[in-house]
Amino acid sequence: MTPGAAVPVADNIWIFEGGIVPFFTCAYPTRCVVVRLPSGDLWIWSPIELSEDLKQKIEALGEPTHLVSPNKIHHLFLQDWKSAWPNAKLWGPQSTIDKRTDLSFESALDELVPAEWENALDMVRFAGSPVMDEVVFFHRASQTAILADLSEHFSNSFLDQYWKPWQRVIARLWGIVEGKGYAPLEWRLSFFNRRQARGCRNRILSWEPQMVIIAHGEWLREGGTTFLKKALSWV
Repeated sequence: MTPGAAVPVADNIWIFEGGIVPFFTCAYPTRCVVVRLPSGDLWIWSPIELSEDLKQKIEALGEPTHLVSPNKIHHLFLQDWKSAWPNAKLWGPQSTIDKRTDLSFESALDELVPAEWENALDMVRFAGSPVMDEVVFFHRASQTAILADLSEHFSNSFLDQYWKPWQRVIARLWGIVEGKGYAPLEWRLSFFNRRQARGCRNRILSWEPQMVIIAHGEWLREGGTTFLKKALSWV
């Protein structure tokens, strides 16, 4: 997908594709989600690199009011979006807040969905690891679950183009490929409290999502619940 391209998902929800960024020598695509709240304000998940062209496309949809980091890895471009829209509020789990002490966040995302999100979204903070957590979101109207790194779903064509042969072997061994969609192995191994993680998984599955948007890899327009049962089966 061309960086900056907008993909309508359903009414009042869009995907914007970003560029490729390096992560531990591997090439990762980036993607953000834009939700228009009932008031018309925009909720932005995992902001991507902001160009002038992207800024114009976003403003054509509305005004960004909420900028959301789902975990401590997805924070790179928050400051650029905050500079472009100074009145926007920054949100993230405590792990992101602790990492980005240069930015001023609202209260850490944990159990309660902020009232400012106008009852448009649900969320679960996926816990059970001492070093990694992620807030998973659900857009109610479109029945769409939104995940960052708890599921990676790379296509063979992407891996063949951007990853070295030894990296592709690891991707397939770890199951971060299309058809499996697992979290990276180091993530999975860090979840020592599997009972807590299973509770989070069960809450996510209770949404019965139809669609699943993933930051890295192929996203799904149908069969979301079945996909997530498999992708999160490791817990």
